[in-house]
Amino acid sequence: MQEPGIDEYDWSSEWADIDDALSDSPVEAIPLADDLVTRMMEARGYPLNEDENAELTEPEITRSYIAAHQIRVAIDSPEALDLGDVAAAVELYRELYERLLDYGPTAGAPA
Repeated sequence: MQEPGIDEYDWSSEWADIDDALSDSPVEAIPLADDLVTRMMEARGYPLNEDENAELTEPEITRSYIAAHQIRVAIDSPEALDLGDVAAAVELYRELYERLLDYGPTAGAPA
């Protein structure tokens, strides 16, 4: 059984490197941010997609994740990528990271 706060410590350590990369080379770092935020969403119990029949506890978190993840998917597509979308994804992932770190079963516990 993992001790409370271990995930947050690991996430914080991983995020420090990702956040630097988001500033230096955002297109390359967005997949890393997506991977971490996806794991955080799952660990916190948030859905990764919006089911119209389900009531979401924090719909803005799921909707922000979906918007950011769509940009992440677009990075791998052959279509031209809008730099405004890249900037939006960076901000969404930063906001999601902060919110997810503050919510959930062990939120507020020392990391």
